Amino acid sequence: MQKYDPRKSLAPRDIVARAINSEILRTGHPCMYLDMTHKPAGFMAERFPYIYETCKSYGVDAERDMIPVVPSAHYQCGGVKTDTNGQTSLRGLFVAGESGCTGLHGANRLASNSLLECVVITKRALAAMLTRLPLAHAEETYPIPEWKHGDRVPQDDLAILYHCWDEVRRTMTDYVSIVRTNHRLQRAATRLRNINREIHEYYWGYRVTPEILDLRNLALTASLIIDCAIRRQESRGLHYNLDAPEKLLHPRPTILHNG
Repeated sequence: MQKYDPRKSLAPRDIVARAINSEILRTGHPCMYLDMTHKPAGFMAERFPYIYETCKSYGVDAERDMIPVVPSAHYQCGGVKTDTNGQTSLRGLFVAGESGCTGLHGANRLASNSLLECVVITKRALAAMLTRLPLAHAEETYPIPEWKHGDRVPQDDLAILYHCWDEVRRTMTDYVSIVRTNHRLQRAATRLRNINREIHEYYWGYRVTPEILDLRNLALTASLIIDCAIRRQESRGLHYNLDAPEKLLHPRPTILHNG
């Protein structure tokens, strides 16, 4: 295993994540390890109290033990195109934070710049809403009718929903994660089409519940992410494709659709 070079400690998260992923694949280990034992006593507890306490809850003393780490994919990272007020192409729909693509920073996200942007865009979005989209009527004039189930029967087997939920999660983790290929993305798209058909049948065959709606929205979002990744034949920020490792100077706009 290669020893970490402190001179590269400021590498962006996509570089760090791919390096961890590469070492995991090369060595076959389930994780890599972050060594903070060279720091003085009390450093982790003072600077990173939440991480320190979380490690302790799993039996890891971050001041004496190495911390197991794995890369995590940020699927909702800069995907929705907006202007500098957070306005999307759909009237009345505003997006801020990590899920927004505002153009105020590059393709990489860190908690610091996305948080700052979230504050700025949210303030601008609110001002834009009050100026361009004033309420036409008082709020109480918009009653929400009670949902009518009709003759649909209650769910008889929640295991189907849980299986679909787990399959979406595993498909995204295995095929649409840190390092992507065209072949993996196509396999993921095929699996999501089958899952969406099952969800569609379940949605229209049984009473609607929060679990069904959550699963339907989860699968739809996963499908959109996969379709966009397939169309984007380049690597930029957190989207890294081994079959298209270079950036495009003038990337074409991505068209969203449900596969």
